[in-house]
Amino acid sequence: MKQYSFSATFMTLGIVFCTCLILSNLLAAKIFMLGSFALPAAVIIFPVSYIINDCIAEVWGFRRARFIIWTGFAMNFFVAALGQLAVLLPPAPFWDGAEHFNYLFGLAPRIAGASFLAFLAGSFLNAYVMSRMKVVSRGRYFSARAILSTLIGEGVDSLIFFPFAFAGIIPFSDMIPMMLAQTSLKTLYEILVLPVTIRVVNFIKRTEQTDVYDEGISYNILKVREMA
Repeated sequence: MKQYSFSATFMTLGIVFCTCLILSNLLAAKIFMLGSFALPAAVIIFPVSYIINDCIAEVWGFRRARFIIWTGFAMNFFVAALGQLAVLLPPAPFWDGAEHFNYLFGLAPRIAGASFLAFLAGSFLNAYVMSRMKVVSRGRYFSARAILSTLIGEGVDSLIFFPFAFAGIIPFSDMIPMMLAQTSLKTLYEILVLPVTIRVVNFIKRTEQTDVYDEGISYNILKVREMA
C-alpha cells in the first residue's frame, strides 16, 4: 500500500471538519426563527465544513478533499450509530432524562439517510466545482470560486435533504422557501467570512509550500486511497 504523509495543518482541518459535521447533527435538533423562516440551529456551524472543504480543495486538491469528505461521513455515521445504540439501552429507573436524550440522539432513519446523502452530494459537488474552476482559471478568482462552489453545494444539499426527509410531512410549497432560505443563509455566511478564508488559504499555501492543480486526475468519489 502506498504511504502518504499528512501535515499537522491538514490533520487539524480534517478534525475540525469532522467535528462540525457531528455538531451539525446535534444542533439540528433545535429549530429557531429567523424572521418568518424556521431554521435548524445547525446553520451556525455547518457552513464551516464547506469553508474547510474549500480550503482543502484549493490547497491540496480534490483527492485530499475526497479523503476528508469520506472521513467526515464515516465519523458522522459512527456517532449516529452509537447514538442509536445508546437510545436502545434500557434507562436506569431513577434517571428522568430519557425523553430528551432520545430526542437528541434518536435520529429517525429517514432523517439520517437524507442527511448523509445530502452531505455527500453537496460536499463532493463543492470540492469538484472548486477543483475544476481552479484549473480553468489557472488559480485566479478564488472568491468567485468559493462562493459559486458553496452556492451549488449547499443548493444541492438542501434540494436533496428536504424532499427526502420531509416529503409527506411538510407541503412541497412550504419546502421551497425553507430550501431557499437555508441555501441563501449558508452562502451569505461564506461571503461574510471570505476575507478570513482568503487569508487562511494564503497562509497555508505559504507555510505548506503547496498549491495543487487537479490536472488529469480521476474524480471518481470511490477512489478514496488515491490521495496524491
